[in-house]
Amino acid sequence: MLEETDWYLLNLFRLWWHYGISFLRLQMWVEEVMEKFMRIYKYQAHGYAFSGVEELLYSLGESTFINMTQRSVAESLLQVGVTQRFIDDVVSAVLRASYGQSAAMPAFAGAMSLAGAQGSLWSVEGGNKLVCSGLLKLTKANMIHATVTSVTLHSTEGKALYEVGYENEVGNGTDSYDIVVIATPLHLDNSSSNFTFEGFNPPINDIQGSFQPTVVSLVHGYLNSSYFGFPDPKLFPFANILTTDFPGFFYTLDNICPVNISANFRRKQPQEAAVWRVQSPKPLFRTQLKTLFRSYYSVQMAEWQAHPLYGSRTTLPRFVLHDQLFYLNALEWAASSVEVMAVAAKNVALLAYNRWYQDLDKIDQKDLMHKVKTEL
Repeated sequence: MLEETDWYLLNLFRLWWHYGISFLRLQMWVEEVMEKFMRIYKYQAHGYAFSGVEELLYSLGESTFINMTQRSVAESLLQVGVTQRFIDDVVSAVLRASYGQSAAMPAFAGAMSLAGAQGSLWSVEGGNKLVCSGLLKLTKANMIHATVTSVTLHSTEGKALYEVGYENEVGNGTDSYDIVVIATPLHLDNSSSNFTFEGFNPPINDIQGSFQPTVVSLVHGYLNSSYFGFPDPKLFPFANILTTDFPGFFYTLDNICPVNISANFRRKQPQEAAVWRVQSPKPLFRTQLKTLFRSYYSVQMAEWQAHPLYGSRTTLPRFVLHDQLFYLNALEWAASSVEVMAVAAKNVALLAYNRWYQDLDKIDQKDLMHKVKTEL
């Protein structure tokens, strides 16, 4: 077990003492991947877009990035000199906390996960979902509150026209659009993909793969520090606990506090009742809650399909499902995060624009680093 302290240099010394320079090799590997991935912002600033995930990844890291979607995190890290012990103790814990998966997951998604485990992260008071609702409000879009049931292909004057069927409290309805963007995962175990594609030849059959279920429980109560080896709760030193493979019923446990912390804010002491966030693969049974907590006042639980189950899909999807029908969540099958989805959204917007105005020189171009430098 590795204990982290508030002292940065002490943490570095402990990492070195336990694992040698594996943590430095890991950091260099992640930074190299992220440096190449950051090229996408320059490409998008110049209006370039990609019709498939493979084309996008190749433009950033060539065959290296493509291979990283097919090789495991463990295999890639061992190749750059990271020890198996470090992978088992540290890397696996981070991947379980972020994706609920192991070091056998693809290296590209793993690198994105490990990059997000570093410092300087932020939260939005009221929930990060406010970023999406705030952006939607700024667009002043005409929002139809309904559930989509079908997308049907029609044609007019040789151009594709898409009829979107939906249902809401009032009843059923349809509207026709020149461009449609699917911004929800299309996968086997998701009820949101129950809407149908009609009139397409060949048919659209990009619904494959499964998602990883995640459960978050907010528990207001007294932590059972004895379970973690501290009979006296006053001596319990941790605010966050990550697991590698045991126990299997939870991934992470952390003491949460407000986003905006006042000058007189004081984190709850271990012997006091506090709000703890437990991330687990399944809803916690009462016996499991009693294992983690001596007693508790309340439990609030949320369960959702959080991330793709990497390895359940053999090919990378495309952003273009049809002429002007686009699939934003395609990039999620390479890596899944808010930032990655923002990149995917910008790519789809540019792709739709370039295809509509037949600016084909801005789509799937190779050697973009040279082209961008030339344009500058």
